[in-house]
Amino acid sequence: MIVVTGATGTVGREVVRLLAGRGERVRAMTREPSKVAALPGAEVVQGDFDDPGSLAGVARGADAVFLLSAPGPWLARHDEAMVMAAQVAGVRKVVKVSAIGAGEEHGGARVGGWHLAGEQALRSGELEWTVLRPSSFASNALRWVPQIRQGLPVPNTTGNGKQGVIDPRDVAEVAVAALTSDEHVRTVLTLTGPELLSVPDMAKALGETLGRAVETVDVPLEVYRKQMIAAGVDPEFVDVAVDGSRIVAQDGNARLTHDVERVLGRMPRTFLTWAADHSAAFVSG
Repeated sequence: MIVVTGATGTVGREVVRLLAGRGERVRAMTREPSKVAALPGAEVVQGDFDDPGSLAGVARGADAVFLLSAPGPWLARHDEAMVMAAQVAGVRKVVKVSAIGAGEEHGGARVGGWHLAGEQALRSGELEWTVLRPSSFASNALRWVPQIRQGLPVPNTTGNGKQGVIDPRDVAEVAVAALTSDEHVRTVLTLTGPELLSVPDMAKALGETLGRAVETVDVPLEVYRKQMIAAGVDPEFVDVAVDGSRIVAQDGNARLTHDVERVLGRMPRTFLTWAADHSAAFVSG
């Protein structure tokens, strides 16, 4: 039995689909099962990272856990609670999704700091573990759907800074490989796409896919900060988002690795491939 947390998200749902397709027994955790669309091939169970009792039930009888929680100040608490539940339940392996560069410092800002407690909980325990540190997801471009549908420029808080943008489907495939084999135990895998891309590069690729130009507009970081605060975003989250944009703008995340290719035996998907496969989302219905 493999437990998948974050099972209704972009990566988690794909992990469930791939595992079920392999014939694995899958237990998908969600806080509100009644509100979840069908996850074919999975046993959908109620679980809440802030309710240790529910996590004990989720982990019971499982051999492995895919650990993915929404980023935020609560992440350390969530990771540690799930790791503890896994240990008590006798789970053998945990595969955790972290963030590229977790723990590094750039200009006084720490990258991926929320993930460090969870990583440490795995490293210091007796569970087998694999940590996945993906770069920026291609699916983040879906935030631009309203602007693109209206023919407006997409906001750019990172200037010409480049990242190894990765298709979430590749992250899911690597996760499944780590969950179902022992080849990547006690390994940190840094997952990137095959090319370094800026926001203008991504906009150009989307334009090629849609058959029309997609423009960008630079958003100063202080304006970005004020927009998030006005929208009611947690101030700590705002600080991390602004620092992250600053780091990317300075090419602090301009790195590529071969870990996807090493695990999957093929090159990672390009952003253009992701854009072509998701083009319908950017077209007005």
